[in-house]
Amino acid sequence: MVRSSGGIRVGAATVAGVLAGTVLVGCGNDGDSAEGEDRSAGKETSSAREQGTEAVRSAYDRTAEQGTAQVTLRVRTSADGTSVTANGRGTVDLEAGDSVMTLGAQGESMEQRVVDQVLYQKLPRDQAPGDKPWIKIDLRKVAERQGVGDPSVNDPARAAAFAKAIDDKDVTRKGTAEVGEVNTTHYRVAVDVAELPDGAALRQQLGPTLPMDVWLDDDGRIRRQQIDMTLKAPAQSGAPDRSSSSPRTAKVRTVMEFSDFGTDVKAEAPPSRQVTDLTRKALQGSQQQG
Repeated sequence: MVRSSGGIRVGAATVAGVLAGTVLVGCGNDGDSAEGEDRSAGKETSSAREQGTEAVRSAYDRTAEQGTAQVTLRVRTSADGTSVTANGRGTVDLEAGDSVMTLGAQGESMEQRVVDQVLYQKLPRDQAPGDKPWIKIDLRKVAERQGVGDPSVNDPARAAAFAKAIDDKDVTRKGTAEVGEVNTTHYRVAVDVAELPDGAALRQQLGPTLPMDVWLDDDGRIRRQQIDMTLKAPAQSGAPDRSSSSPRTAKVRTVMEFSDFGTDVKAEAPPSRQVTDLTRKALQGSQQQG
């Protein structure tokens, strides 16, 4: 894992936080237009808006119904003038949230598994504590300490409530694009964070609105997704500049693409004798930041 100079965790831990709850959140273009993007949507009628809203709402169920998928992932985290990009590839259980990924960041790679909301990472040999190759963090316990209940806004148990938080005024059709050689329709979504489960706590971290874009294939399934979050964190005690009471922020951009629905996912916890439990250390870090 990598930390910025200001102490906000960036890199692999962010990837885990996104995947832990199944990744069924909105999609976007990572700052670049998707290849072949058609932006000629024009003005929408109220009927078209309603159809778009229904398409986005149902996309969560339609995607989860596929059971599993191949996923590619890119997470860029920026904080205190430092930016780190992590890339990943693997398989994910779209209902349970389990996943098996190979992650790479800053020239290093590691294997990562999420099993029953417990994160396992196989660190490089020179970074592994206690001569054990694997570490684990109970993401549910960390989320509870942070006061948000579940590890992420994309928990499958929340999908229905999340979809209900989307109103007609929140969805705009932006055009069409080809994603992984699949034709898709692009919608832009803005969600009132207060309407999500644990919305009050999430609002403190994310602000009032969660902006998303989603590209859906002809079967209404999510094919590419991006979410841009600005996470607020209190100033560290002992920081050199205490002149401002403004919270520090970290910007996180996550891009995921899904393919090969129905693929096998073999997410198993490593043998306990090979694992060092760092949950307590993660909880201490969460308490210091909170």
